[in-house]
Amino acid sequence: MSEVNREQVFEALKTVFHPEKGKNVVDLGLVTSVVVANGNVSFGIQIDPSEAQQMEPVRLACEQAIQKLAGVNKVMAVLTADRPSDAPAPQQSPSTEKPQSPPPQPQPRTGGGIDVPGVKKIIAVASGKGGVGKSTTTVNLALALRAQGLNVGILDADIYGPSLPKMMGLSGQPESVDDTYMIPKRRYDLSCMSIGFFLDEDQATIWRGPMIQTALTQMLTDVNWKEFGELDVMLVDMPPGTGDVQLTMAQQVPLAGAVIVSTPQDVALIDARKGINMFKKVNVPILGIIENMSYFLCPSCGERAEIFGHGGARETAEKLDTNFLGEVPLHMTIREKSDAGEPVVATEPDSPFAKPYMDIAKALRDAIAGEAEDGPSIVFE
Repeated sequence: MSEVNREQVFEALKTVFHPEKGKNVVDLGLVTSVVVANGNVSFGIQIDPSEAQQMEPVRLACEQAIQKLAGVNKVMAVLTADRPSDAPAPQQSPSTEKPQSPPPQPQPRTGGGIDVPGVKKIIAVASGKGGVGKSTTTVNLALALRAQGLNVGILDADIYGPSLPKMMGLSGQPESVDDTYMIPKRRYDLSCMSIGFFLDEDQATIWRGPMIQTALTQMLTDVNWKEFGELDVMLVDMPPGTGDVQLTMAQQVPLAGAVIVSTPQDVALIDARKGINMFKKVNVPILGIIENMSYFLCPSCGERAEIFGHGGARETAEKLDTNFLGEVPLHMTIREKSDAGEPVVATEPDSPFAKPYMDIAKALRDAIAGEAEDGPSIVFE
């Protein structure tokens, strides 16, 4: 079977018309950021923000039109409100483009934003720096909360580097019901959603900020998170840094709080403090800090080695007057199990490798209850 190409995509999209303007989405210049790779097709549809509800059927029609093409495996279309058209049309020369405005400063949350039905509490798991084991921590922490009787979900918000499919041993596109909403994928009694379910493992996500924000919004609102019962907690595996995704989550999503993951070394803690300050500026409570890769125990002799230092996260938590939730050692079993899609808390729940996550989950529940003392009561049934 021959692979689909961009020209075929645009021809298929010419069969989809704007409901009021009487022209197809290609001729109107609405199609943006088309990526075709290995039978997977993704693109944006540029709209005015006020047209979001009206244009949702158009987005679905575009996906259906592309899905009918021979050689197409997966399709993902997102609505975006701030992106030049990618359709074949005359392009403005770089010399005449207006300079980009500086990025907006974080603003406190308001009463509006994204509503996520079927989820009681949403907690961001974040880090200022990549490579600190945030995704491994998110998955095992979710499993530890599930082991304590909570109904838990995970949203993989790391659009550029999704890890959830690999770590949970999941693959394939989520099922869609009547083309209106998606059902989260399920394993180890966790409800899961990730952009990685729509892409090949080696496929890059080449999107700009508005498309990232739109995709994130759709994974929150176009998924039936209560398909397997109302979620007590959703953990959001955030990308590293303080960019578009972090601001969208912090300003638009009703977060119960944020958990910061860091290694003990100074260079990671510097970035962790930046992440903490970002959440504080937008009035998101910091539920606590986790020190990952806190120490290494030699499996042969049992000697302890503090490869990245030790205690830095605890000291930072004390200085910033926030909770220190616990420390997780650096161990090959944790890494091997994560790479195999068999997280240690799910497959070896009584092992010493799972215990730190169980203890941290208990500390996290206490931290959530503490945050609720001055606000609405949080009850875990």
